[in-house]
Amino acid sequence: MAILRFLVALALMVTSGPAAIGQEKTTLTVIVMDPLAAPLSCPCVKGYAQRDYEKLGKHLEKHLGRPVKVHFSESLTNALEKKTAGKADLIIGKESMIRHQAKANKLGISPIASLTGKDGKTTMTGLFVVAAQDKALTPLDLKGYRMIFGPADADEKHTAALAVLRDLEVAAPKQLETCNSCSDGSLKILDLHKKGVKAVTVISSYAQPLLEGCGTINKGDLRVVGETDTVPFVVAFINSSVASAERTAIQQALFQVGTVPDLCTAIETKSGFVPFGSAKKK
Repeated sequence: MAILRFLVALALMVTSGPAAIGQEKTTLTVIVMDPLAAPLSCPCVKGYAQRDYEKLGKHLEKHLGRPVKVHFSESLTNALEKKTAGKADLIIGKESMIRHQAKANKLGISPIASLTGKDGKTTMTGLFVVAAQDKALTPLDLKGYRMIFGPADADEKHTAALAVLRDLEVAAPKQLETCNSCSDGSLKILDLHKKGVKAVTVISSYAQPLLEGCGTINKGDLRVVGETDTVPFVVAFINSSVASAERTAIQQALFQVGTVPDLCTAIETKSGFVPFGSAKKK
């Protein structure tokens, strides 16, 4: 009996002692898909689109007491397959893109926080743009135009843009033409304009400064003729498999970002992370 009690006690020590502590200290896997993150953008516009998420990782490590690994990718699928071995505890990036791609990967997620921009907003819009010399002044003038939208997982350039046309009773093409990037769409309509084709594309509002700043187009090449309603921009999603207590700790650590001025500067935010859907839209 004494030996049996000893073995039971030993088993309890193994399952509730150092090994269990080690499990609690497993690495938090963060996937960043924010198009304004430094590794996913370019340093063409001073102080813009150079968000340092490595510093956010250090902040999370400090508040959670566990190691944090930050991975960068424009695609959730690529990140899961090539960088994280299928793991994703926290995903930060464009709300619609993460939502669509998580569904495609059968990954259960929930939004827990929105990142404010330098202006305090948590939203963005889609901008209808034409060549500067084009005669269109509003979306009502786009009837009969060749239209180039963003992909279906970019709400601001797709769903929200189609909603504007539908509200104004401007017919969209039966078969939608899309470009993945704002730069590709912009260059395409400028080329079409030179050929005498009336064309419009929809770009993300956050991308507008980068098109000229990076030299993709010349200043004044494009003109905005319309804007969509606001849609969520950068949102932090938690994996549904993360335990409730851990989820709360991660969320609270994100909410603490706004109290650290240097970190706010590093990730180009006015108020840090706020509850999802709580900040001003306009």
